[in-house]
Amino acid sequence: MSKDNPQAAPADARVLERLGSARERIVSELSKSIVGQRRTIEELLVSIFARGHALLVGVPGLAKTLLVSSLARCLSLKFHRIQFTPDLMPSDITGTEIIQDDPATGQRRFKFLQGPIFANIILADEINRTPPKTQAALLEAMQERKVSIGGVDYRLTEPFFVLATENPIEQEGTYPLPEAQLDRFLLNIHVGYPSADEELEIMRLATGPSPAEPEAVLSGEEMIALQDLVRRIAVAEHVFLYAREIVRMSRPGDAKAPEFIKRYISWGAGPRASLGLVLAGKARAALYGRPCVTVDDVNAVALPVLRHRIIPNFEAQSEGFTPDDIVARLMEAQAKPVA
Repeated sequence: MSKDNPQAAPADARVLERLGSARERIVSELSKSIVGQRRTIEELLVSIFARGHALLVGVPGLAKTLLVSSLARCLSLKFHRIQFTPDLMPSDITGTEIIQDDPATGQRRFKFLQGPIFANIILADEINRTPPKTQAALLEAMQERKVSIGGVDYRLTEPFFVLATENPIEQEGTYPLPEAQLDRFLLNIHVGYPSADEELEIMRLATGPSPAEPEAVLSGEEMIALQDLVRRIAVAEHVFLYAREIVRMSRPGDAKAPEFIKRYISWGAGPRASLGLVLAGKARAALYGRPCVTVDDVNAVALPVLRHRIIPNFEAQSEGFTPDDIVARLMEAQAKPVA
């Protein structure tokens, strides 16, 4: 047992080594069809191995769909893409019951037809284009990992992840996710433009012969075992305190909140942010073959964990401060960890 955290058992070194080598192979396989995006790939892997869902935000044409489908192939997981539209109904996602004749008895009975939510990796494309009722059906499945139809619960197959995308430049005809629903996503991952060299490589790759398909690196059973390993990664007490202080400092009503937080933030991050920092930190440590979380791991995941959990006020928006700007300033002003 860890001296600082009696609940954390030492992780198996061989399994950790397996996860570290798998990370390198996954990145290598994805490079067959994906150029660059190393930070995005790492954050996706962190979210998946922490058993969390992720929101990918980026303009069209940045290969978000290709990245997620290629990742599903690397992990040997069943993949479904759902294109969200204003007329999409909850049953279009979860499935529906139909009346079917039994040829043996001649009687009619209800039969459940599974919807596309019954897969391991779900790409919820442009989730903000569908009405709140349909968004809620997806988010219920994300949280409960089951679908309820006609009073019967249908469990979703593990591992199960929802990777939702949003286009940040189009707001007309969209239904922005409420903050309470955004909080259900472990990470908010921003997918940026490629560099000049990367864009040139994309042009060569996309206009040439079809690239090789990514090969499978892990199986579904291995994924579940590695997710369990992530939960056993040790966390020292000072890292817990460090993550707690970051989140508490984001709340304008807290005594330790910096002046710019009190000035620019309406609502700070809730307790899910504290959990997210620790879980994402555990996943990152495991992906790099380390049996315990460091402060650097927490710092590395702070931006995608916090950017959708703090709410800037009108003054911040009028002065051009984004959530990323405020989180960056918060990390500079954070308290030093207690040794």
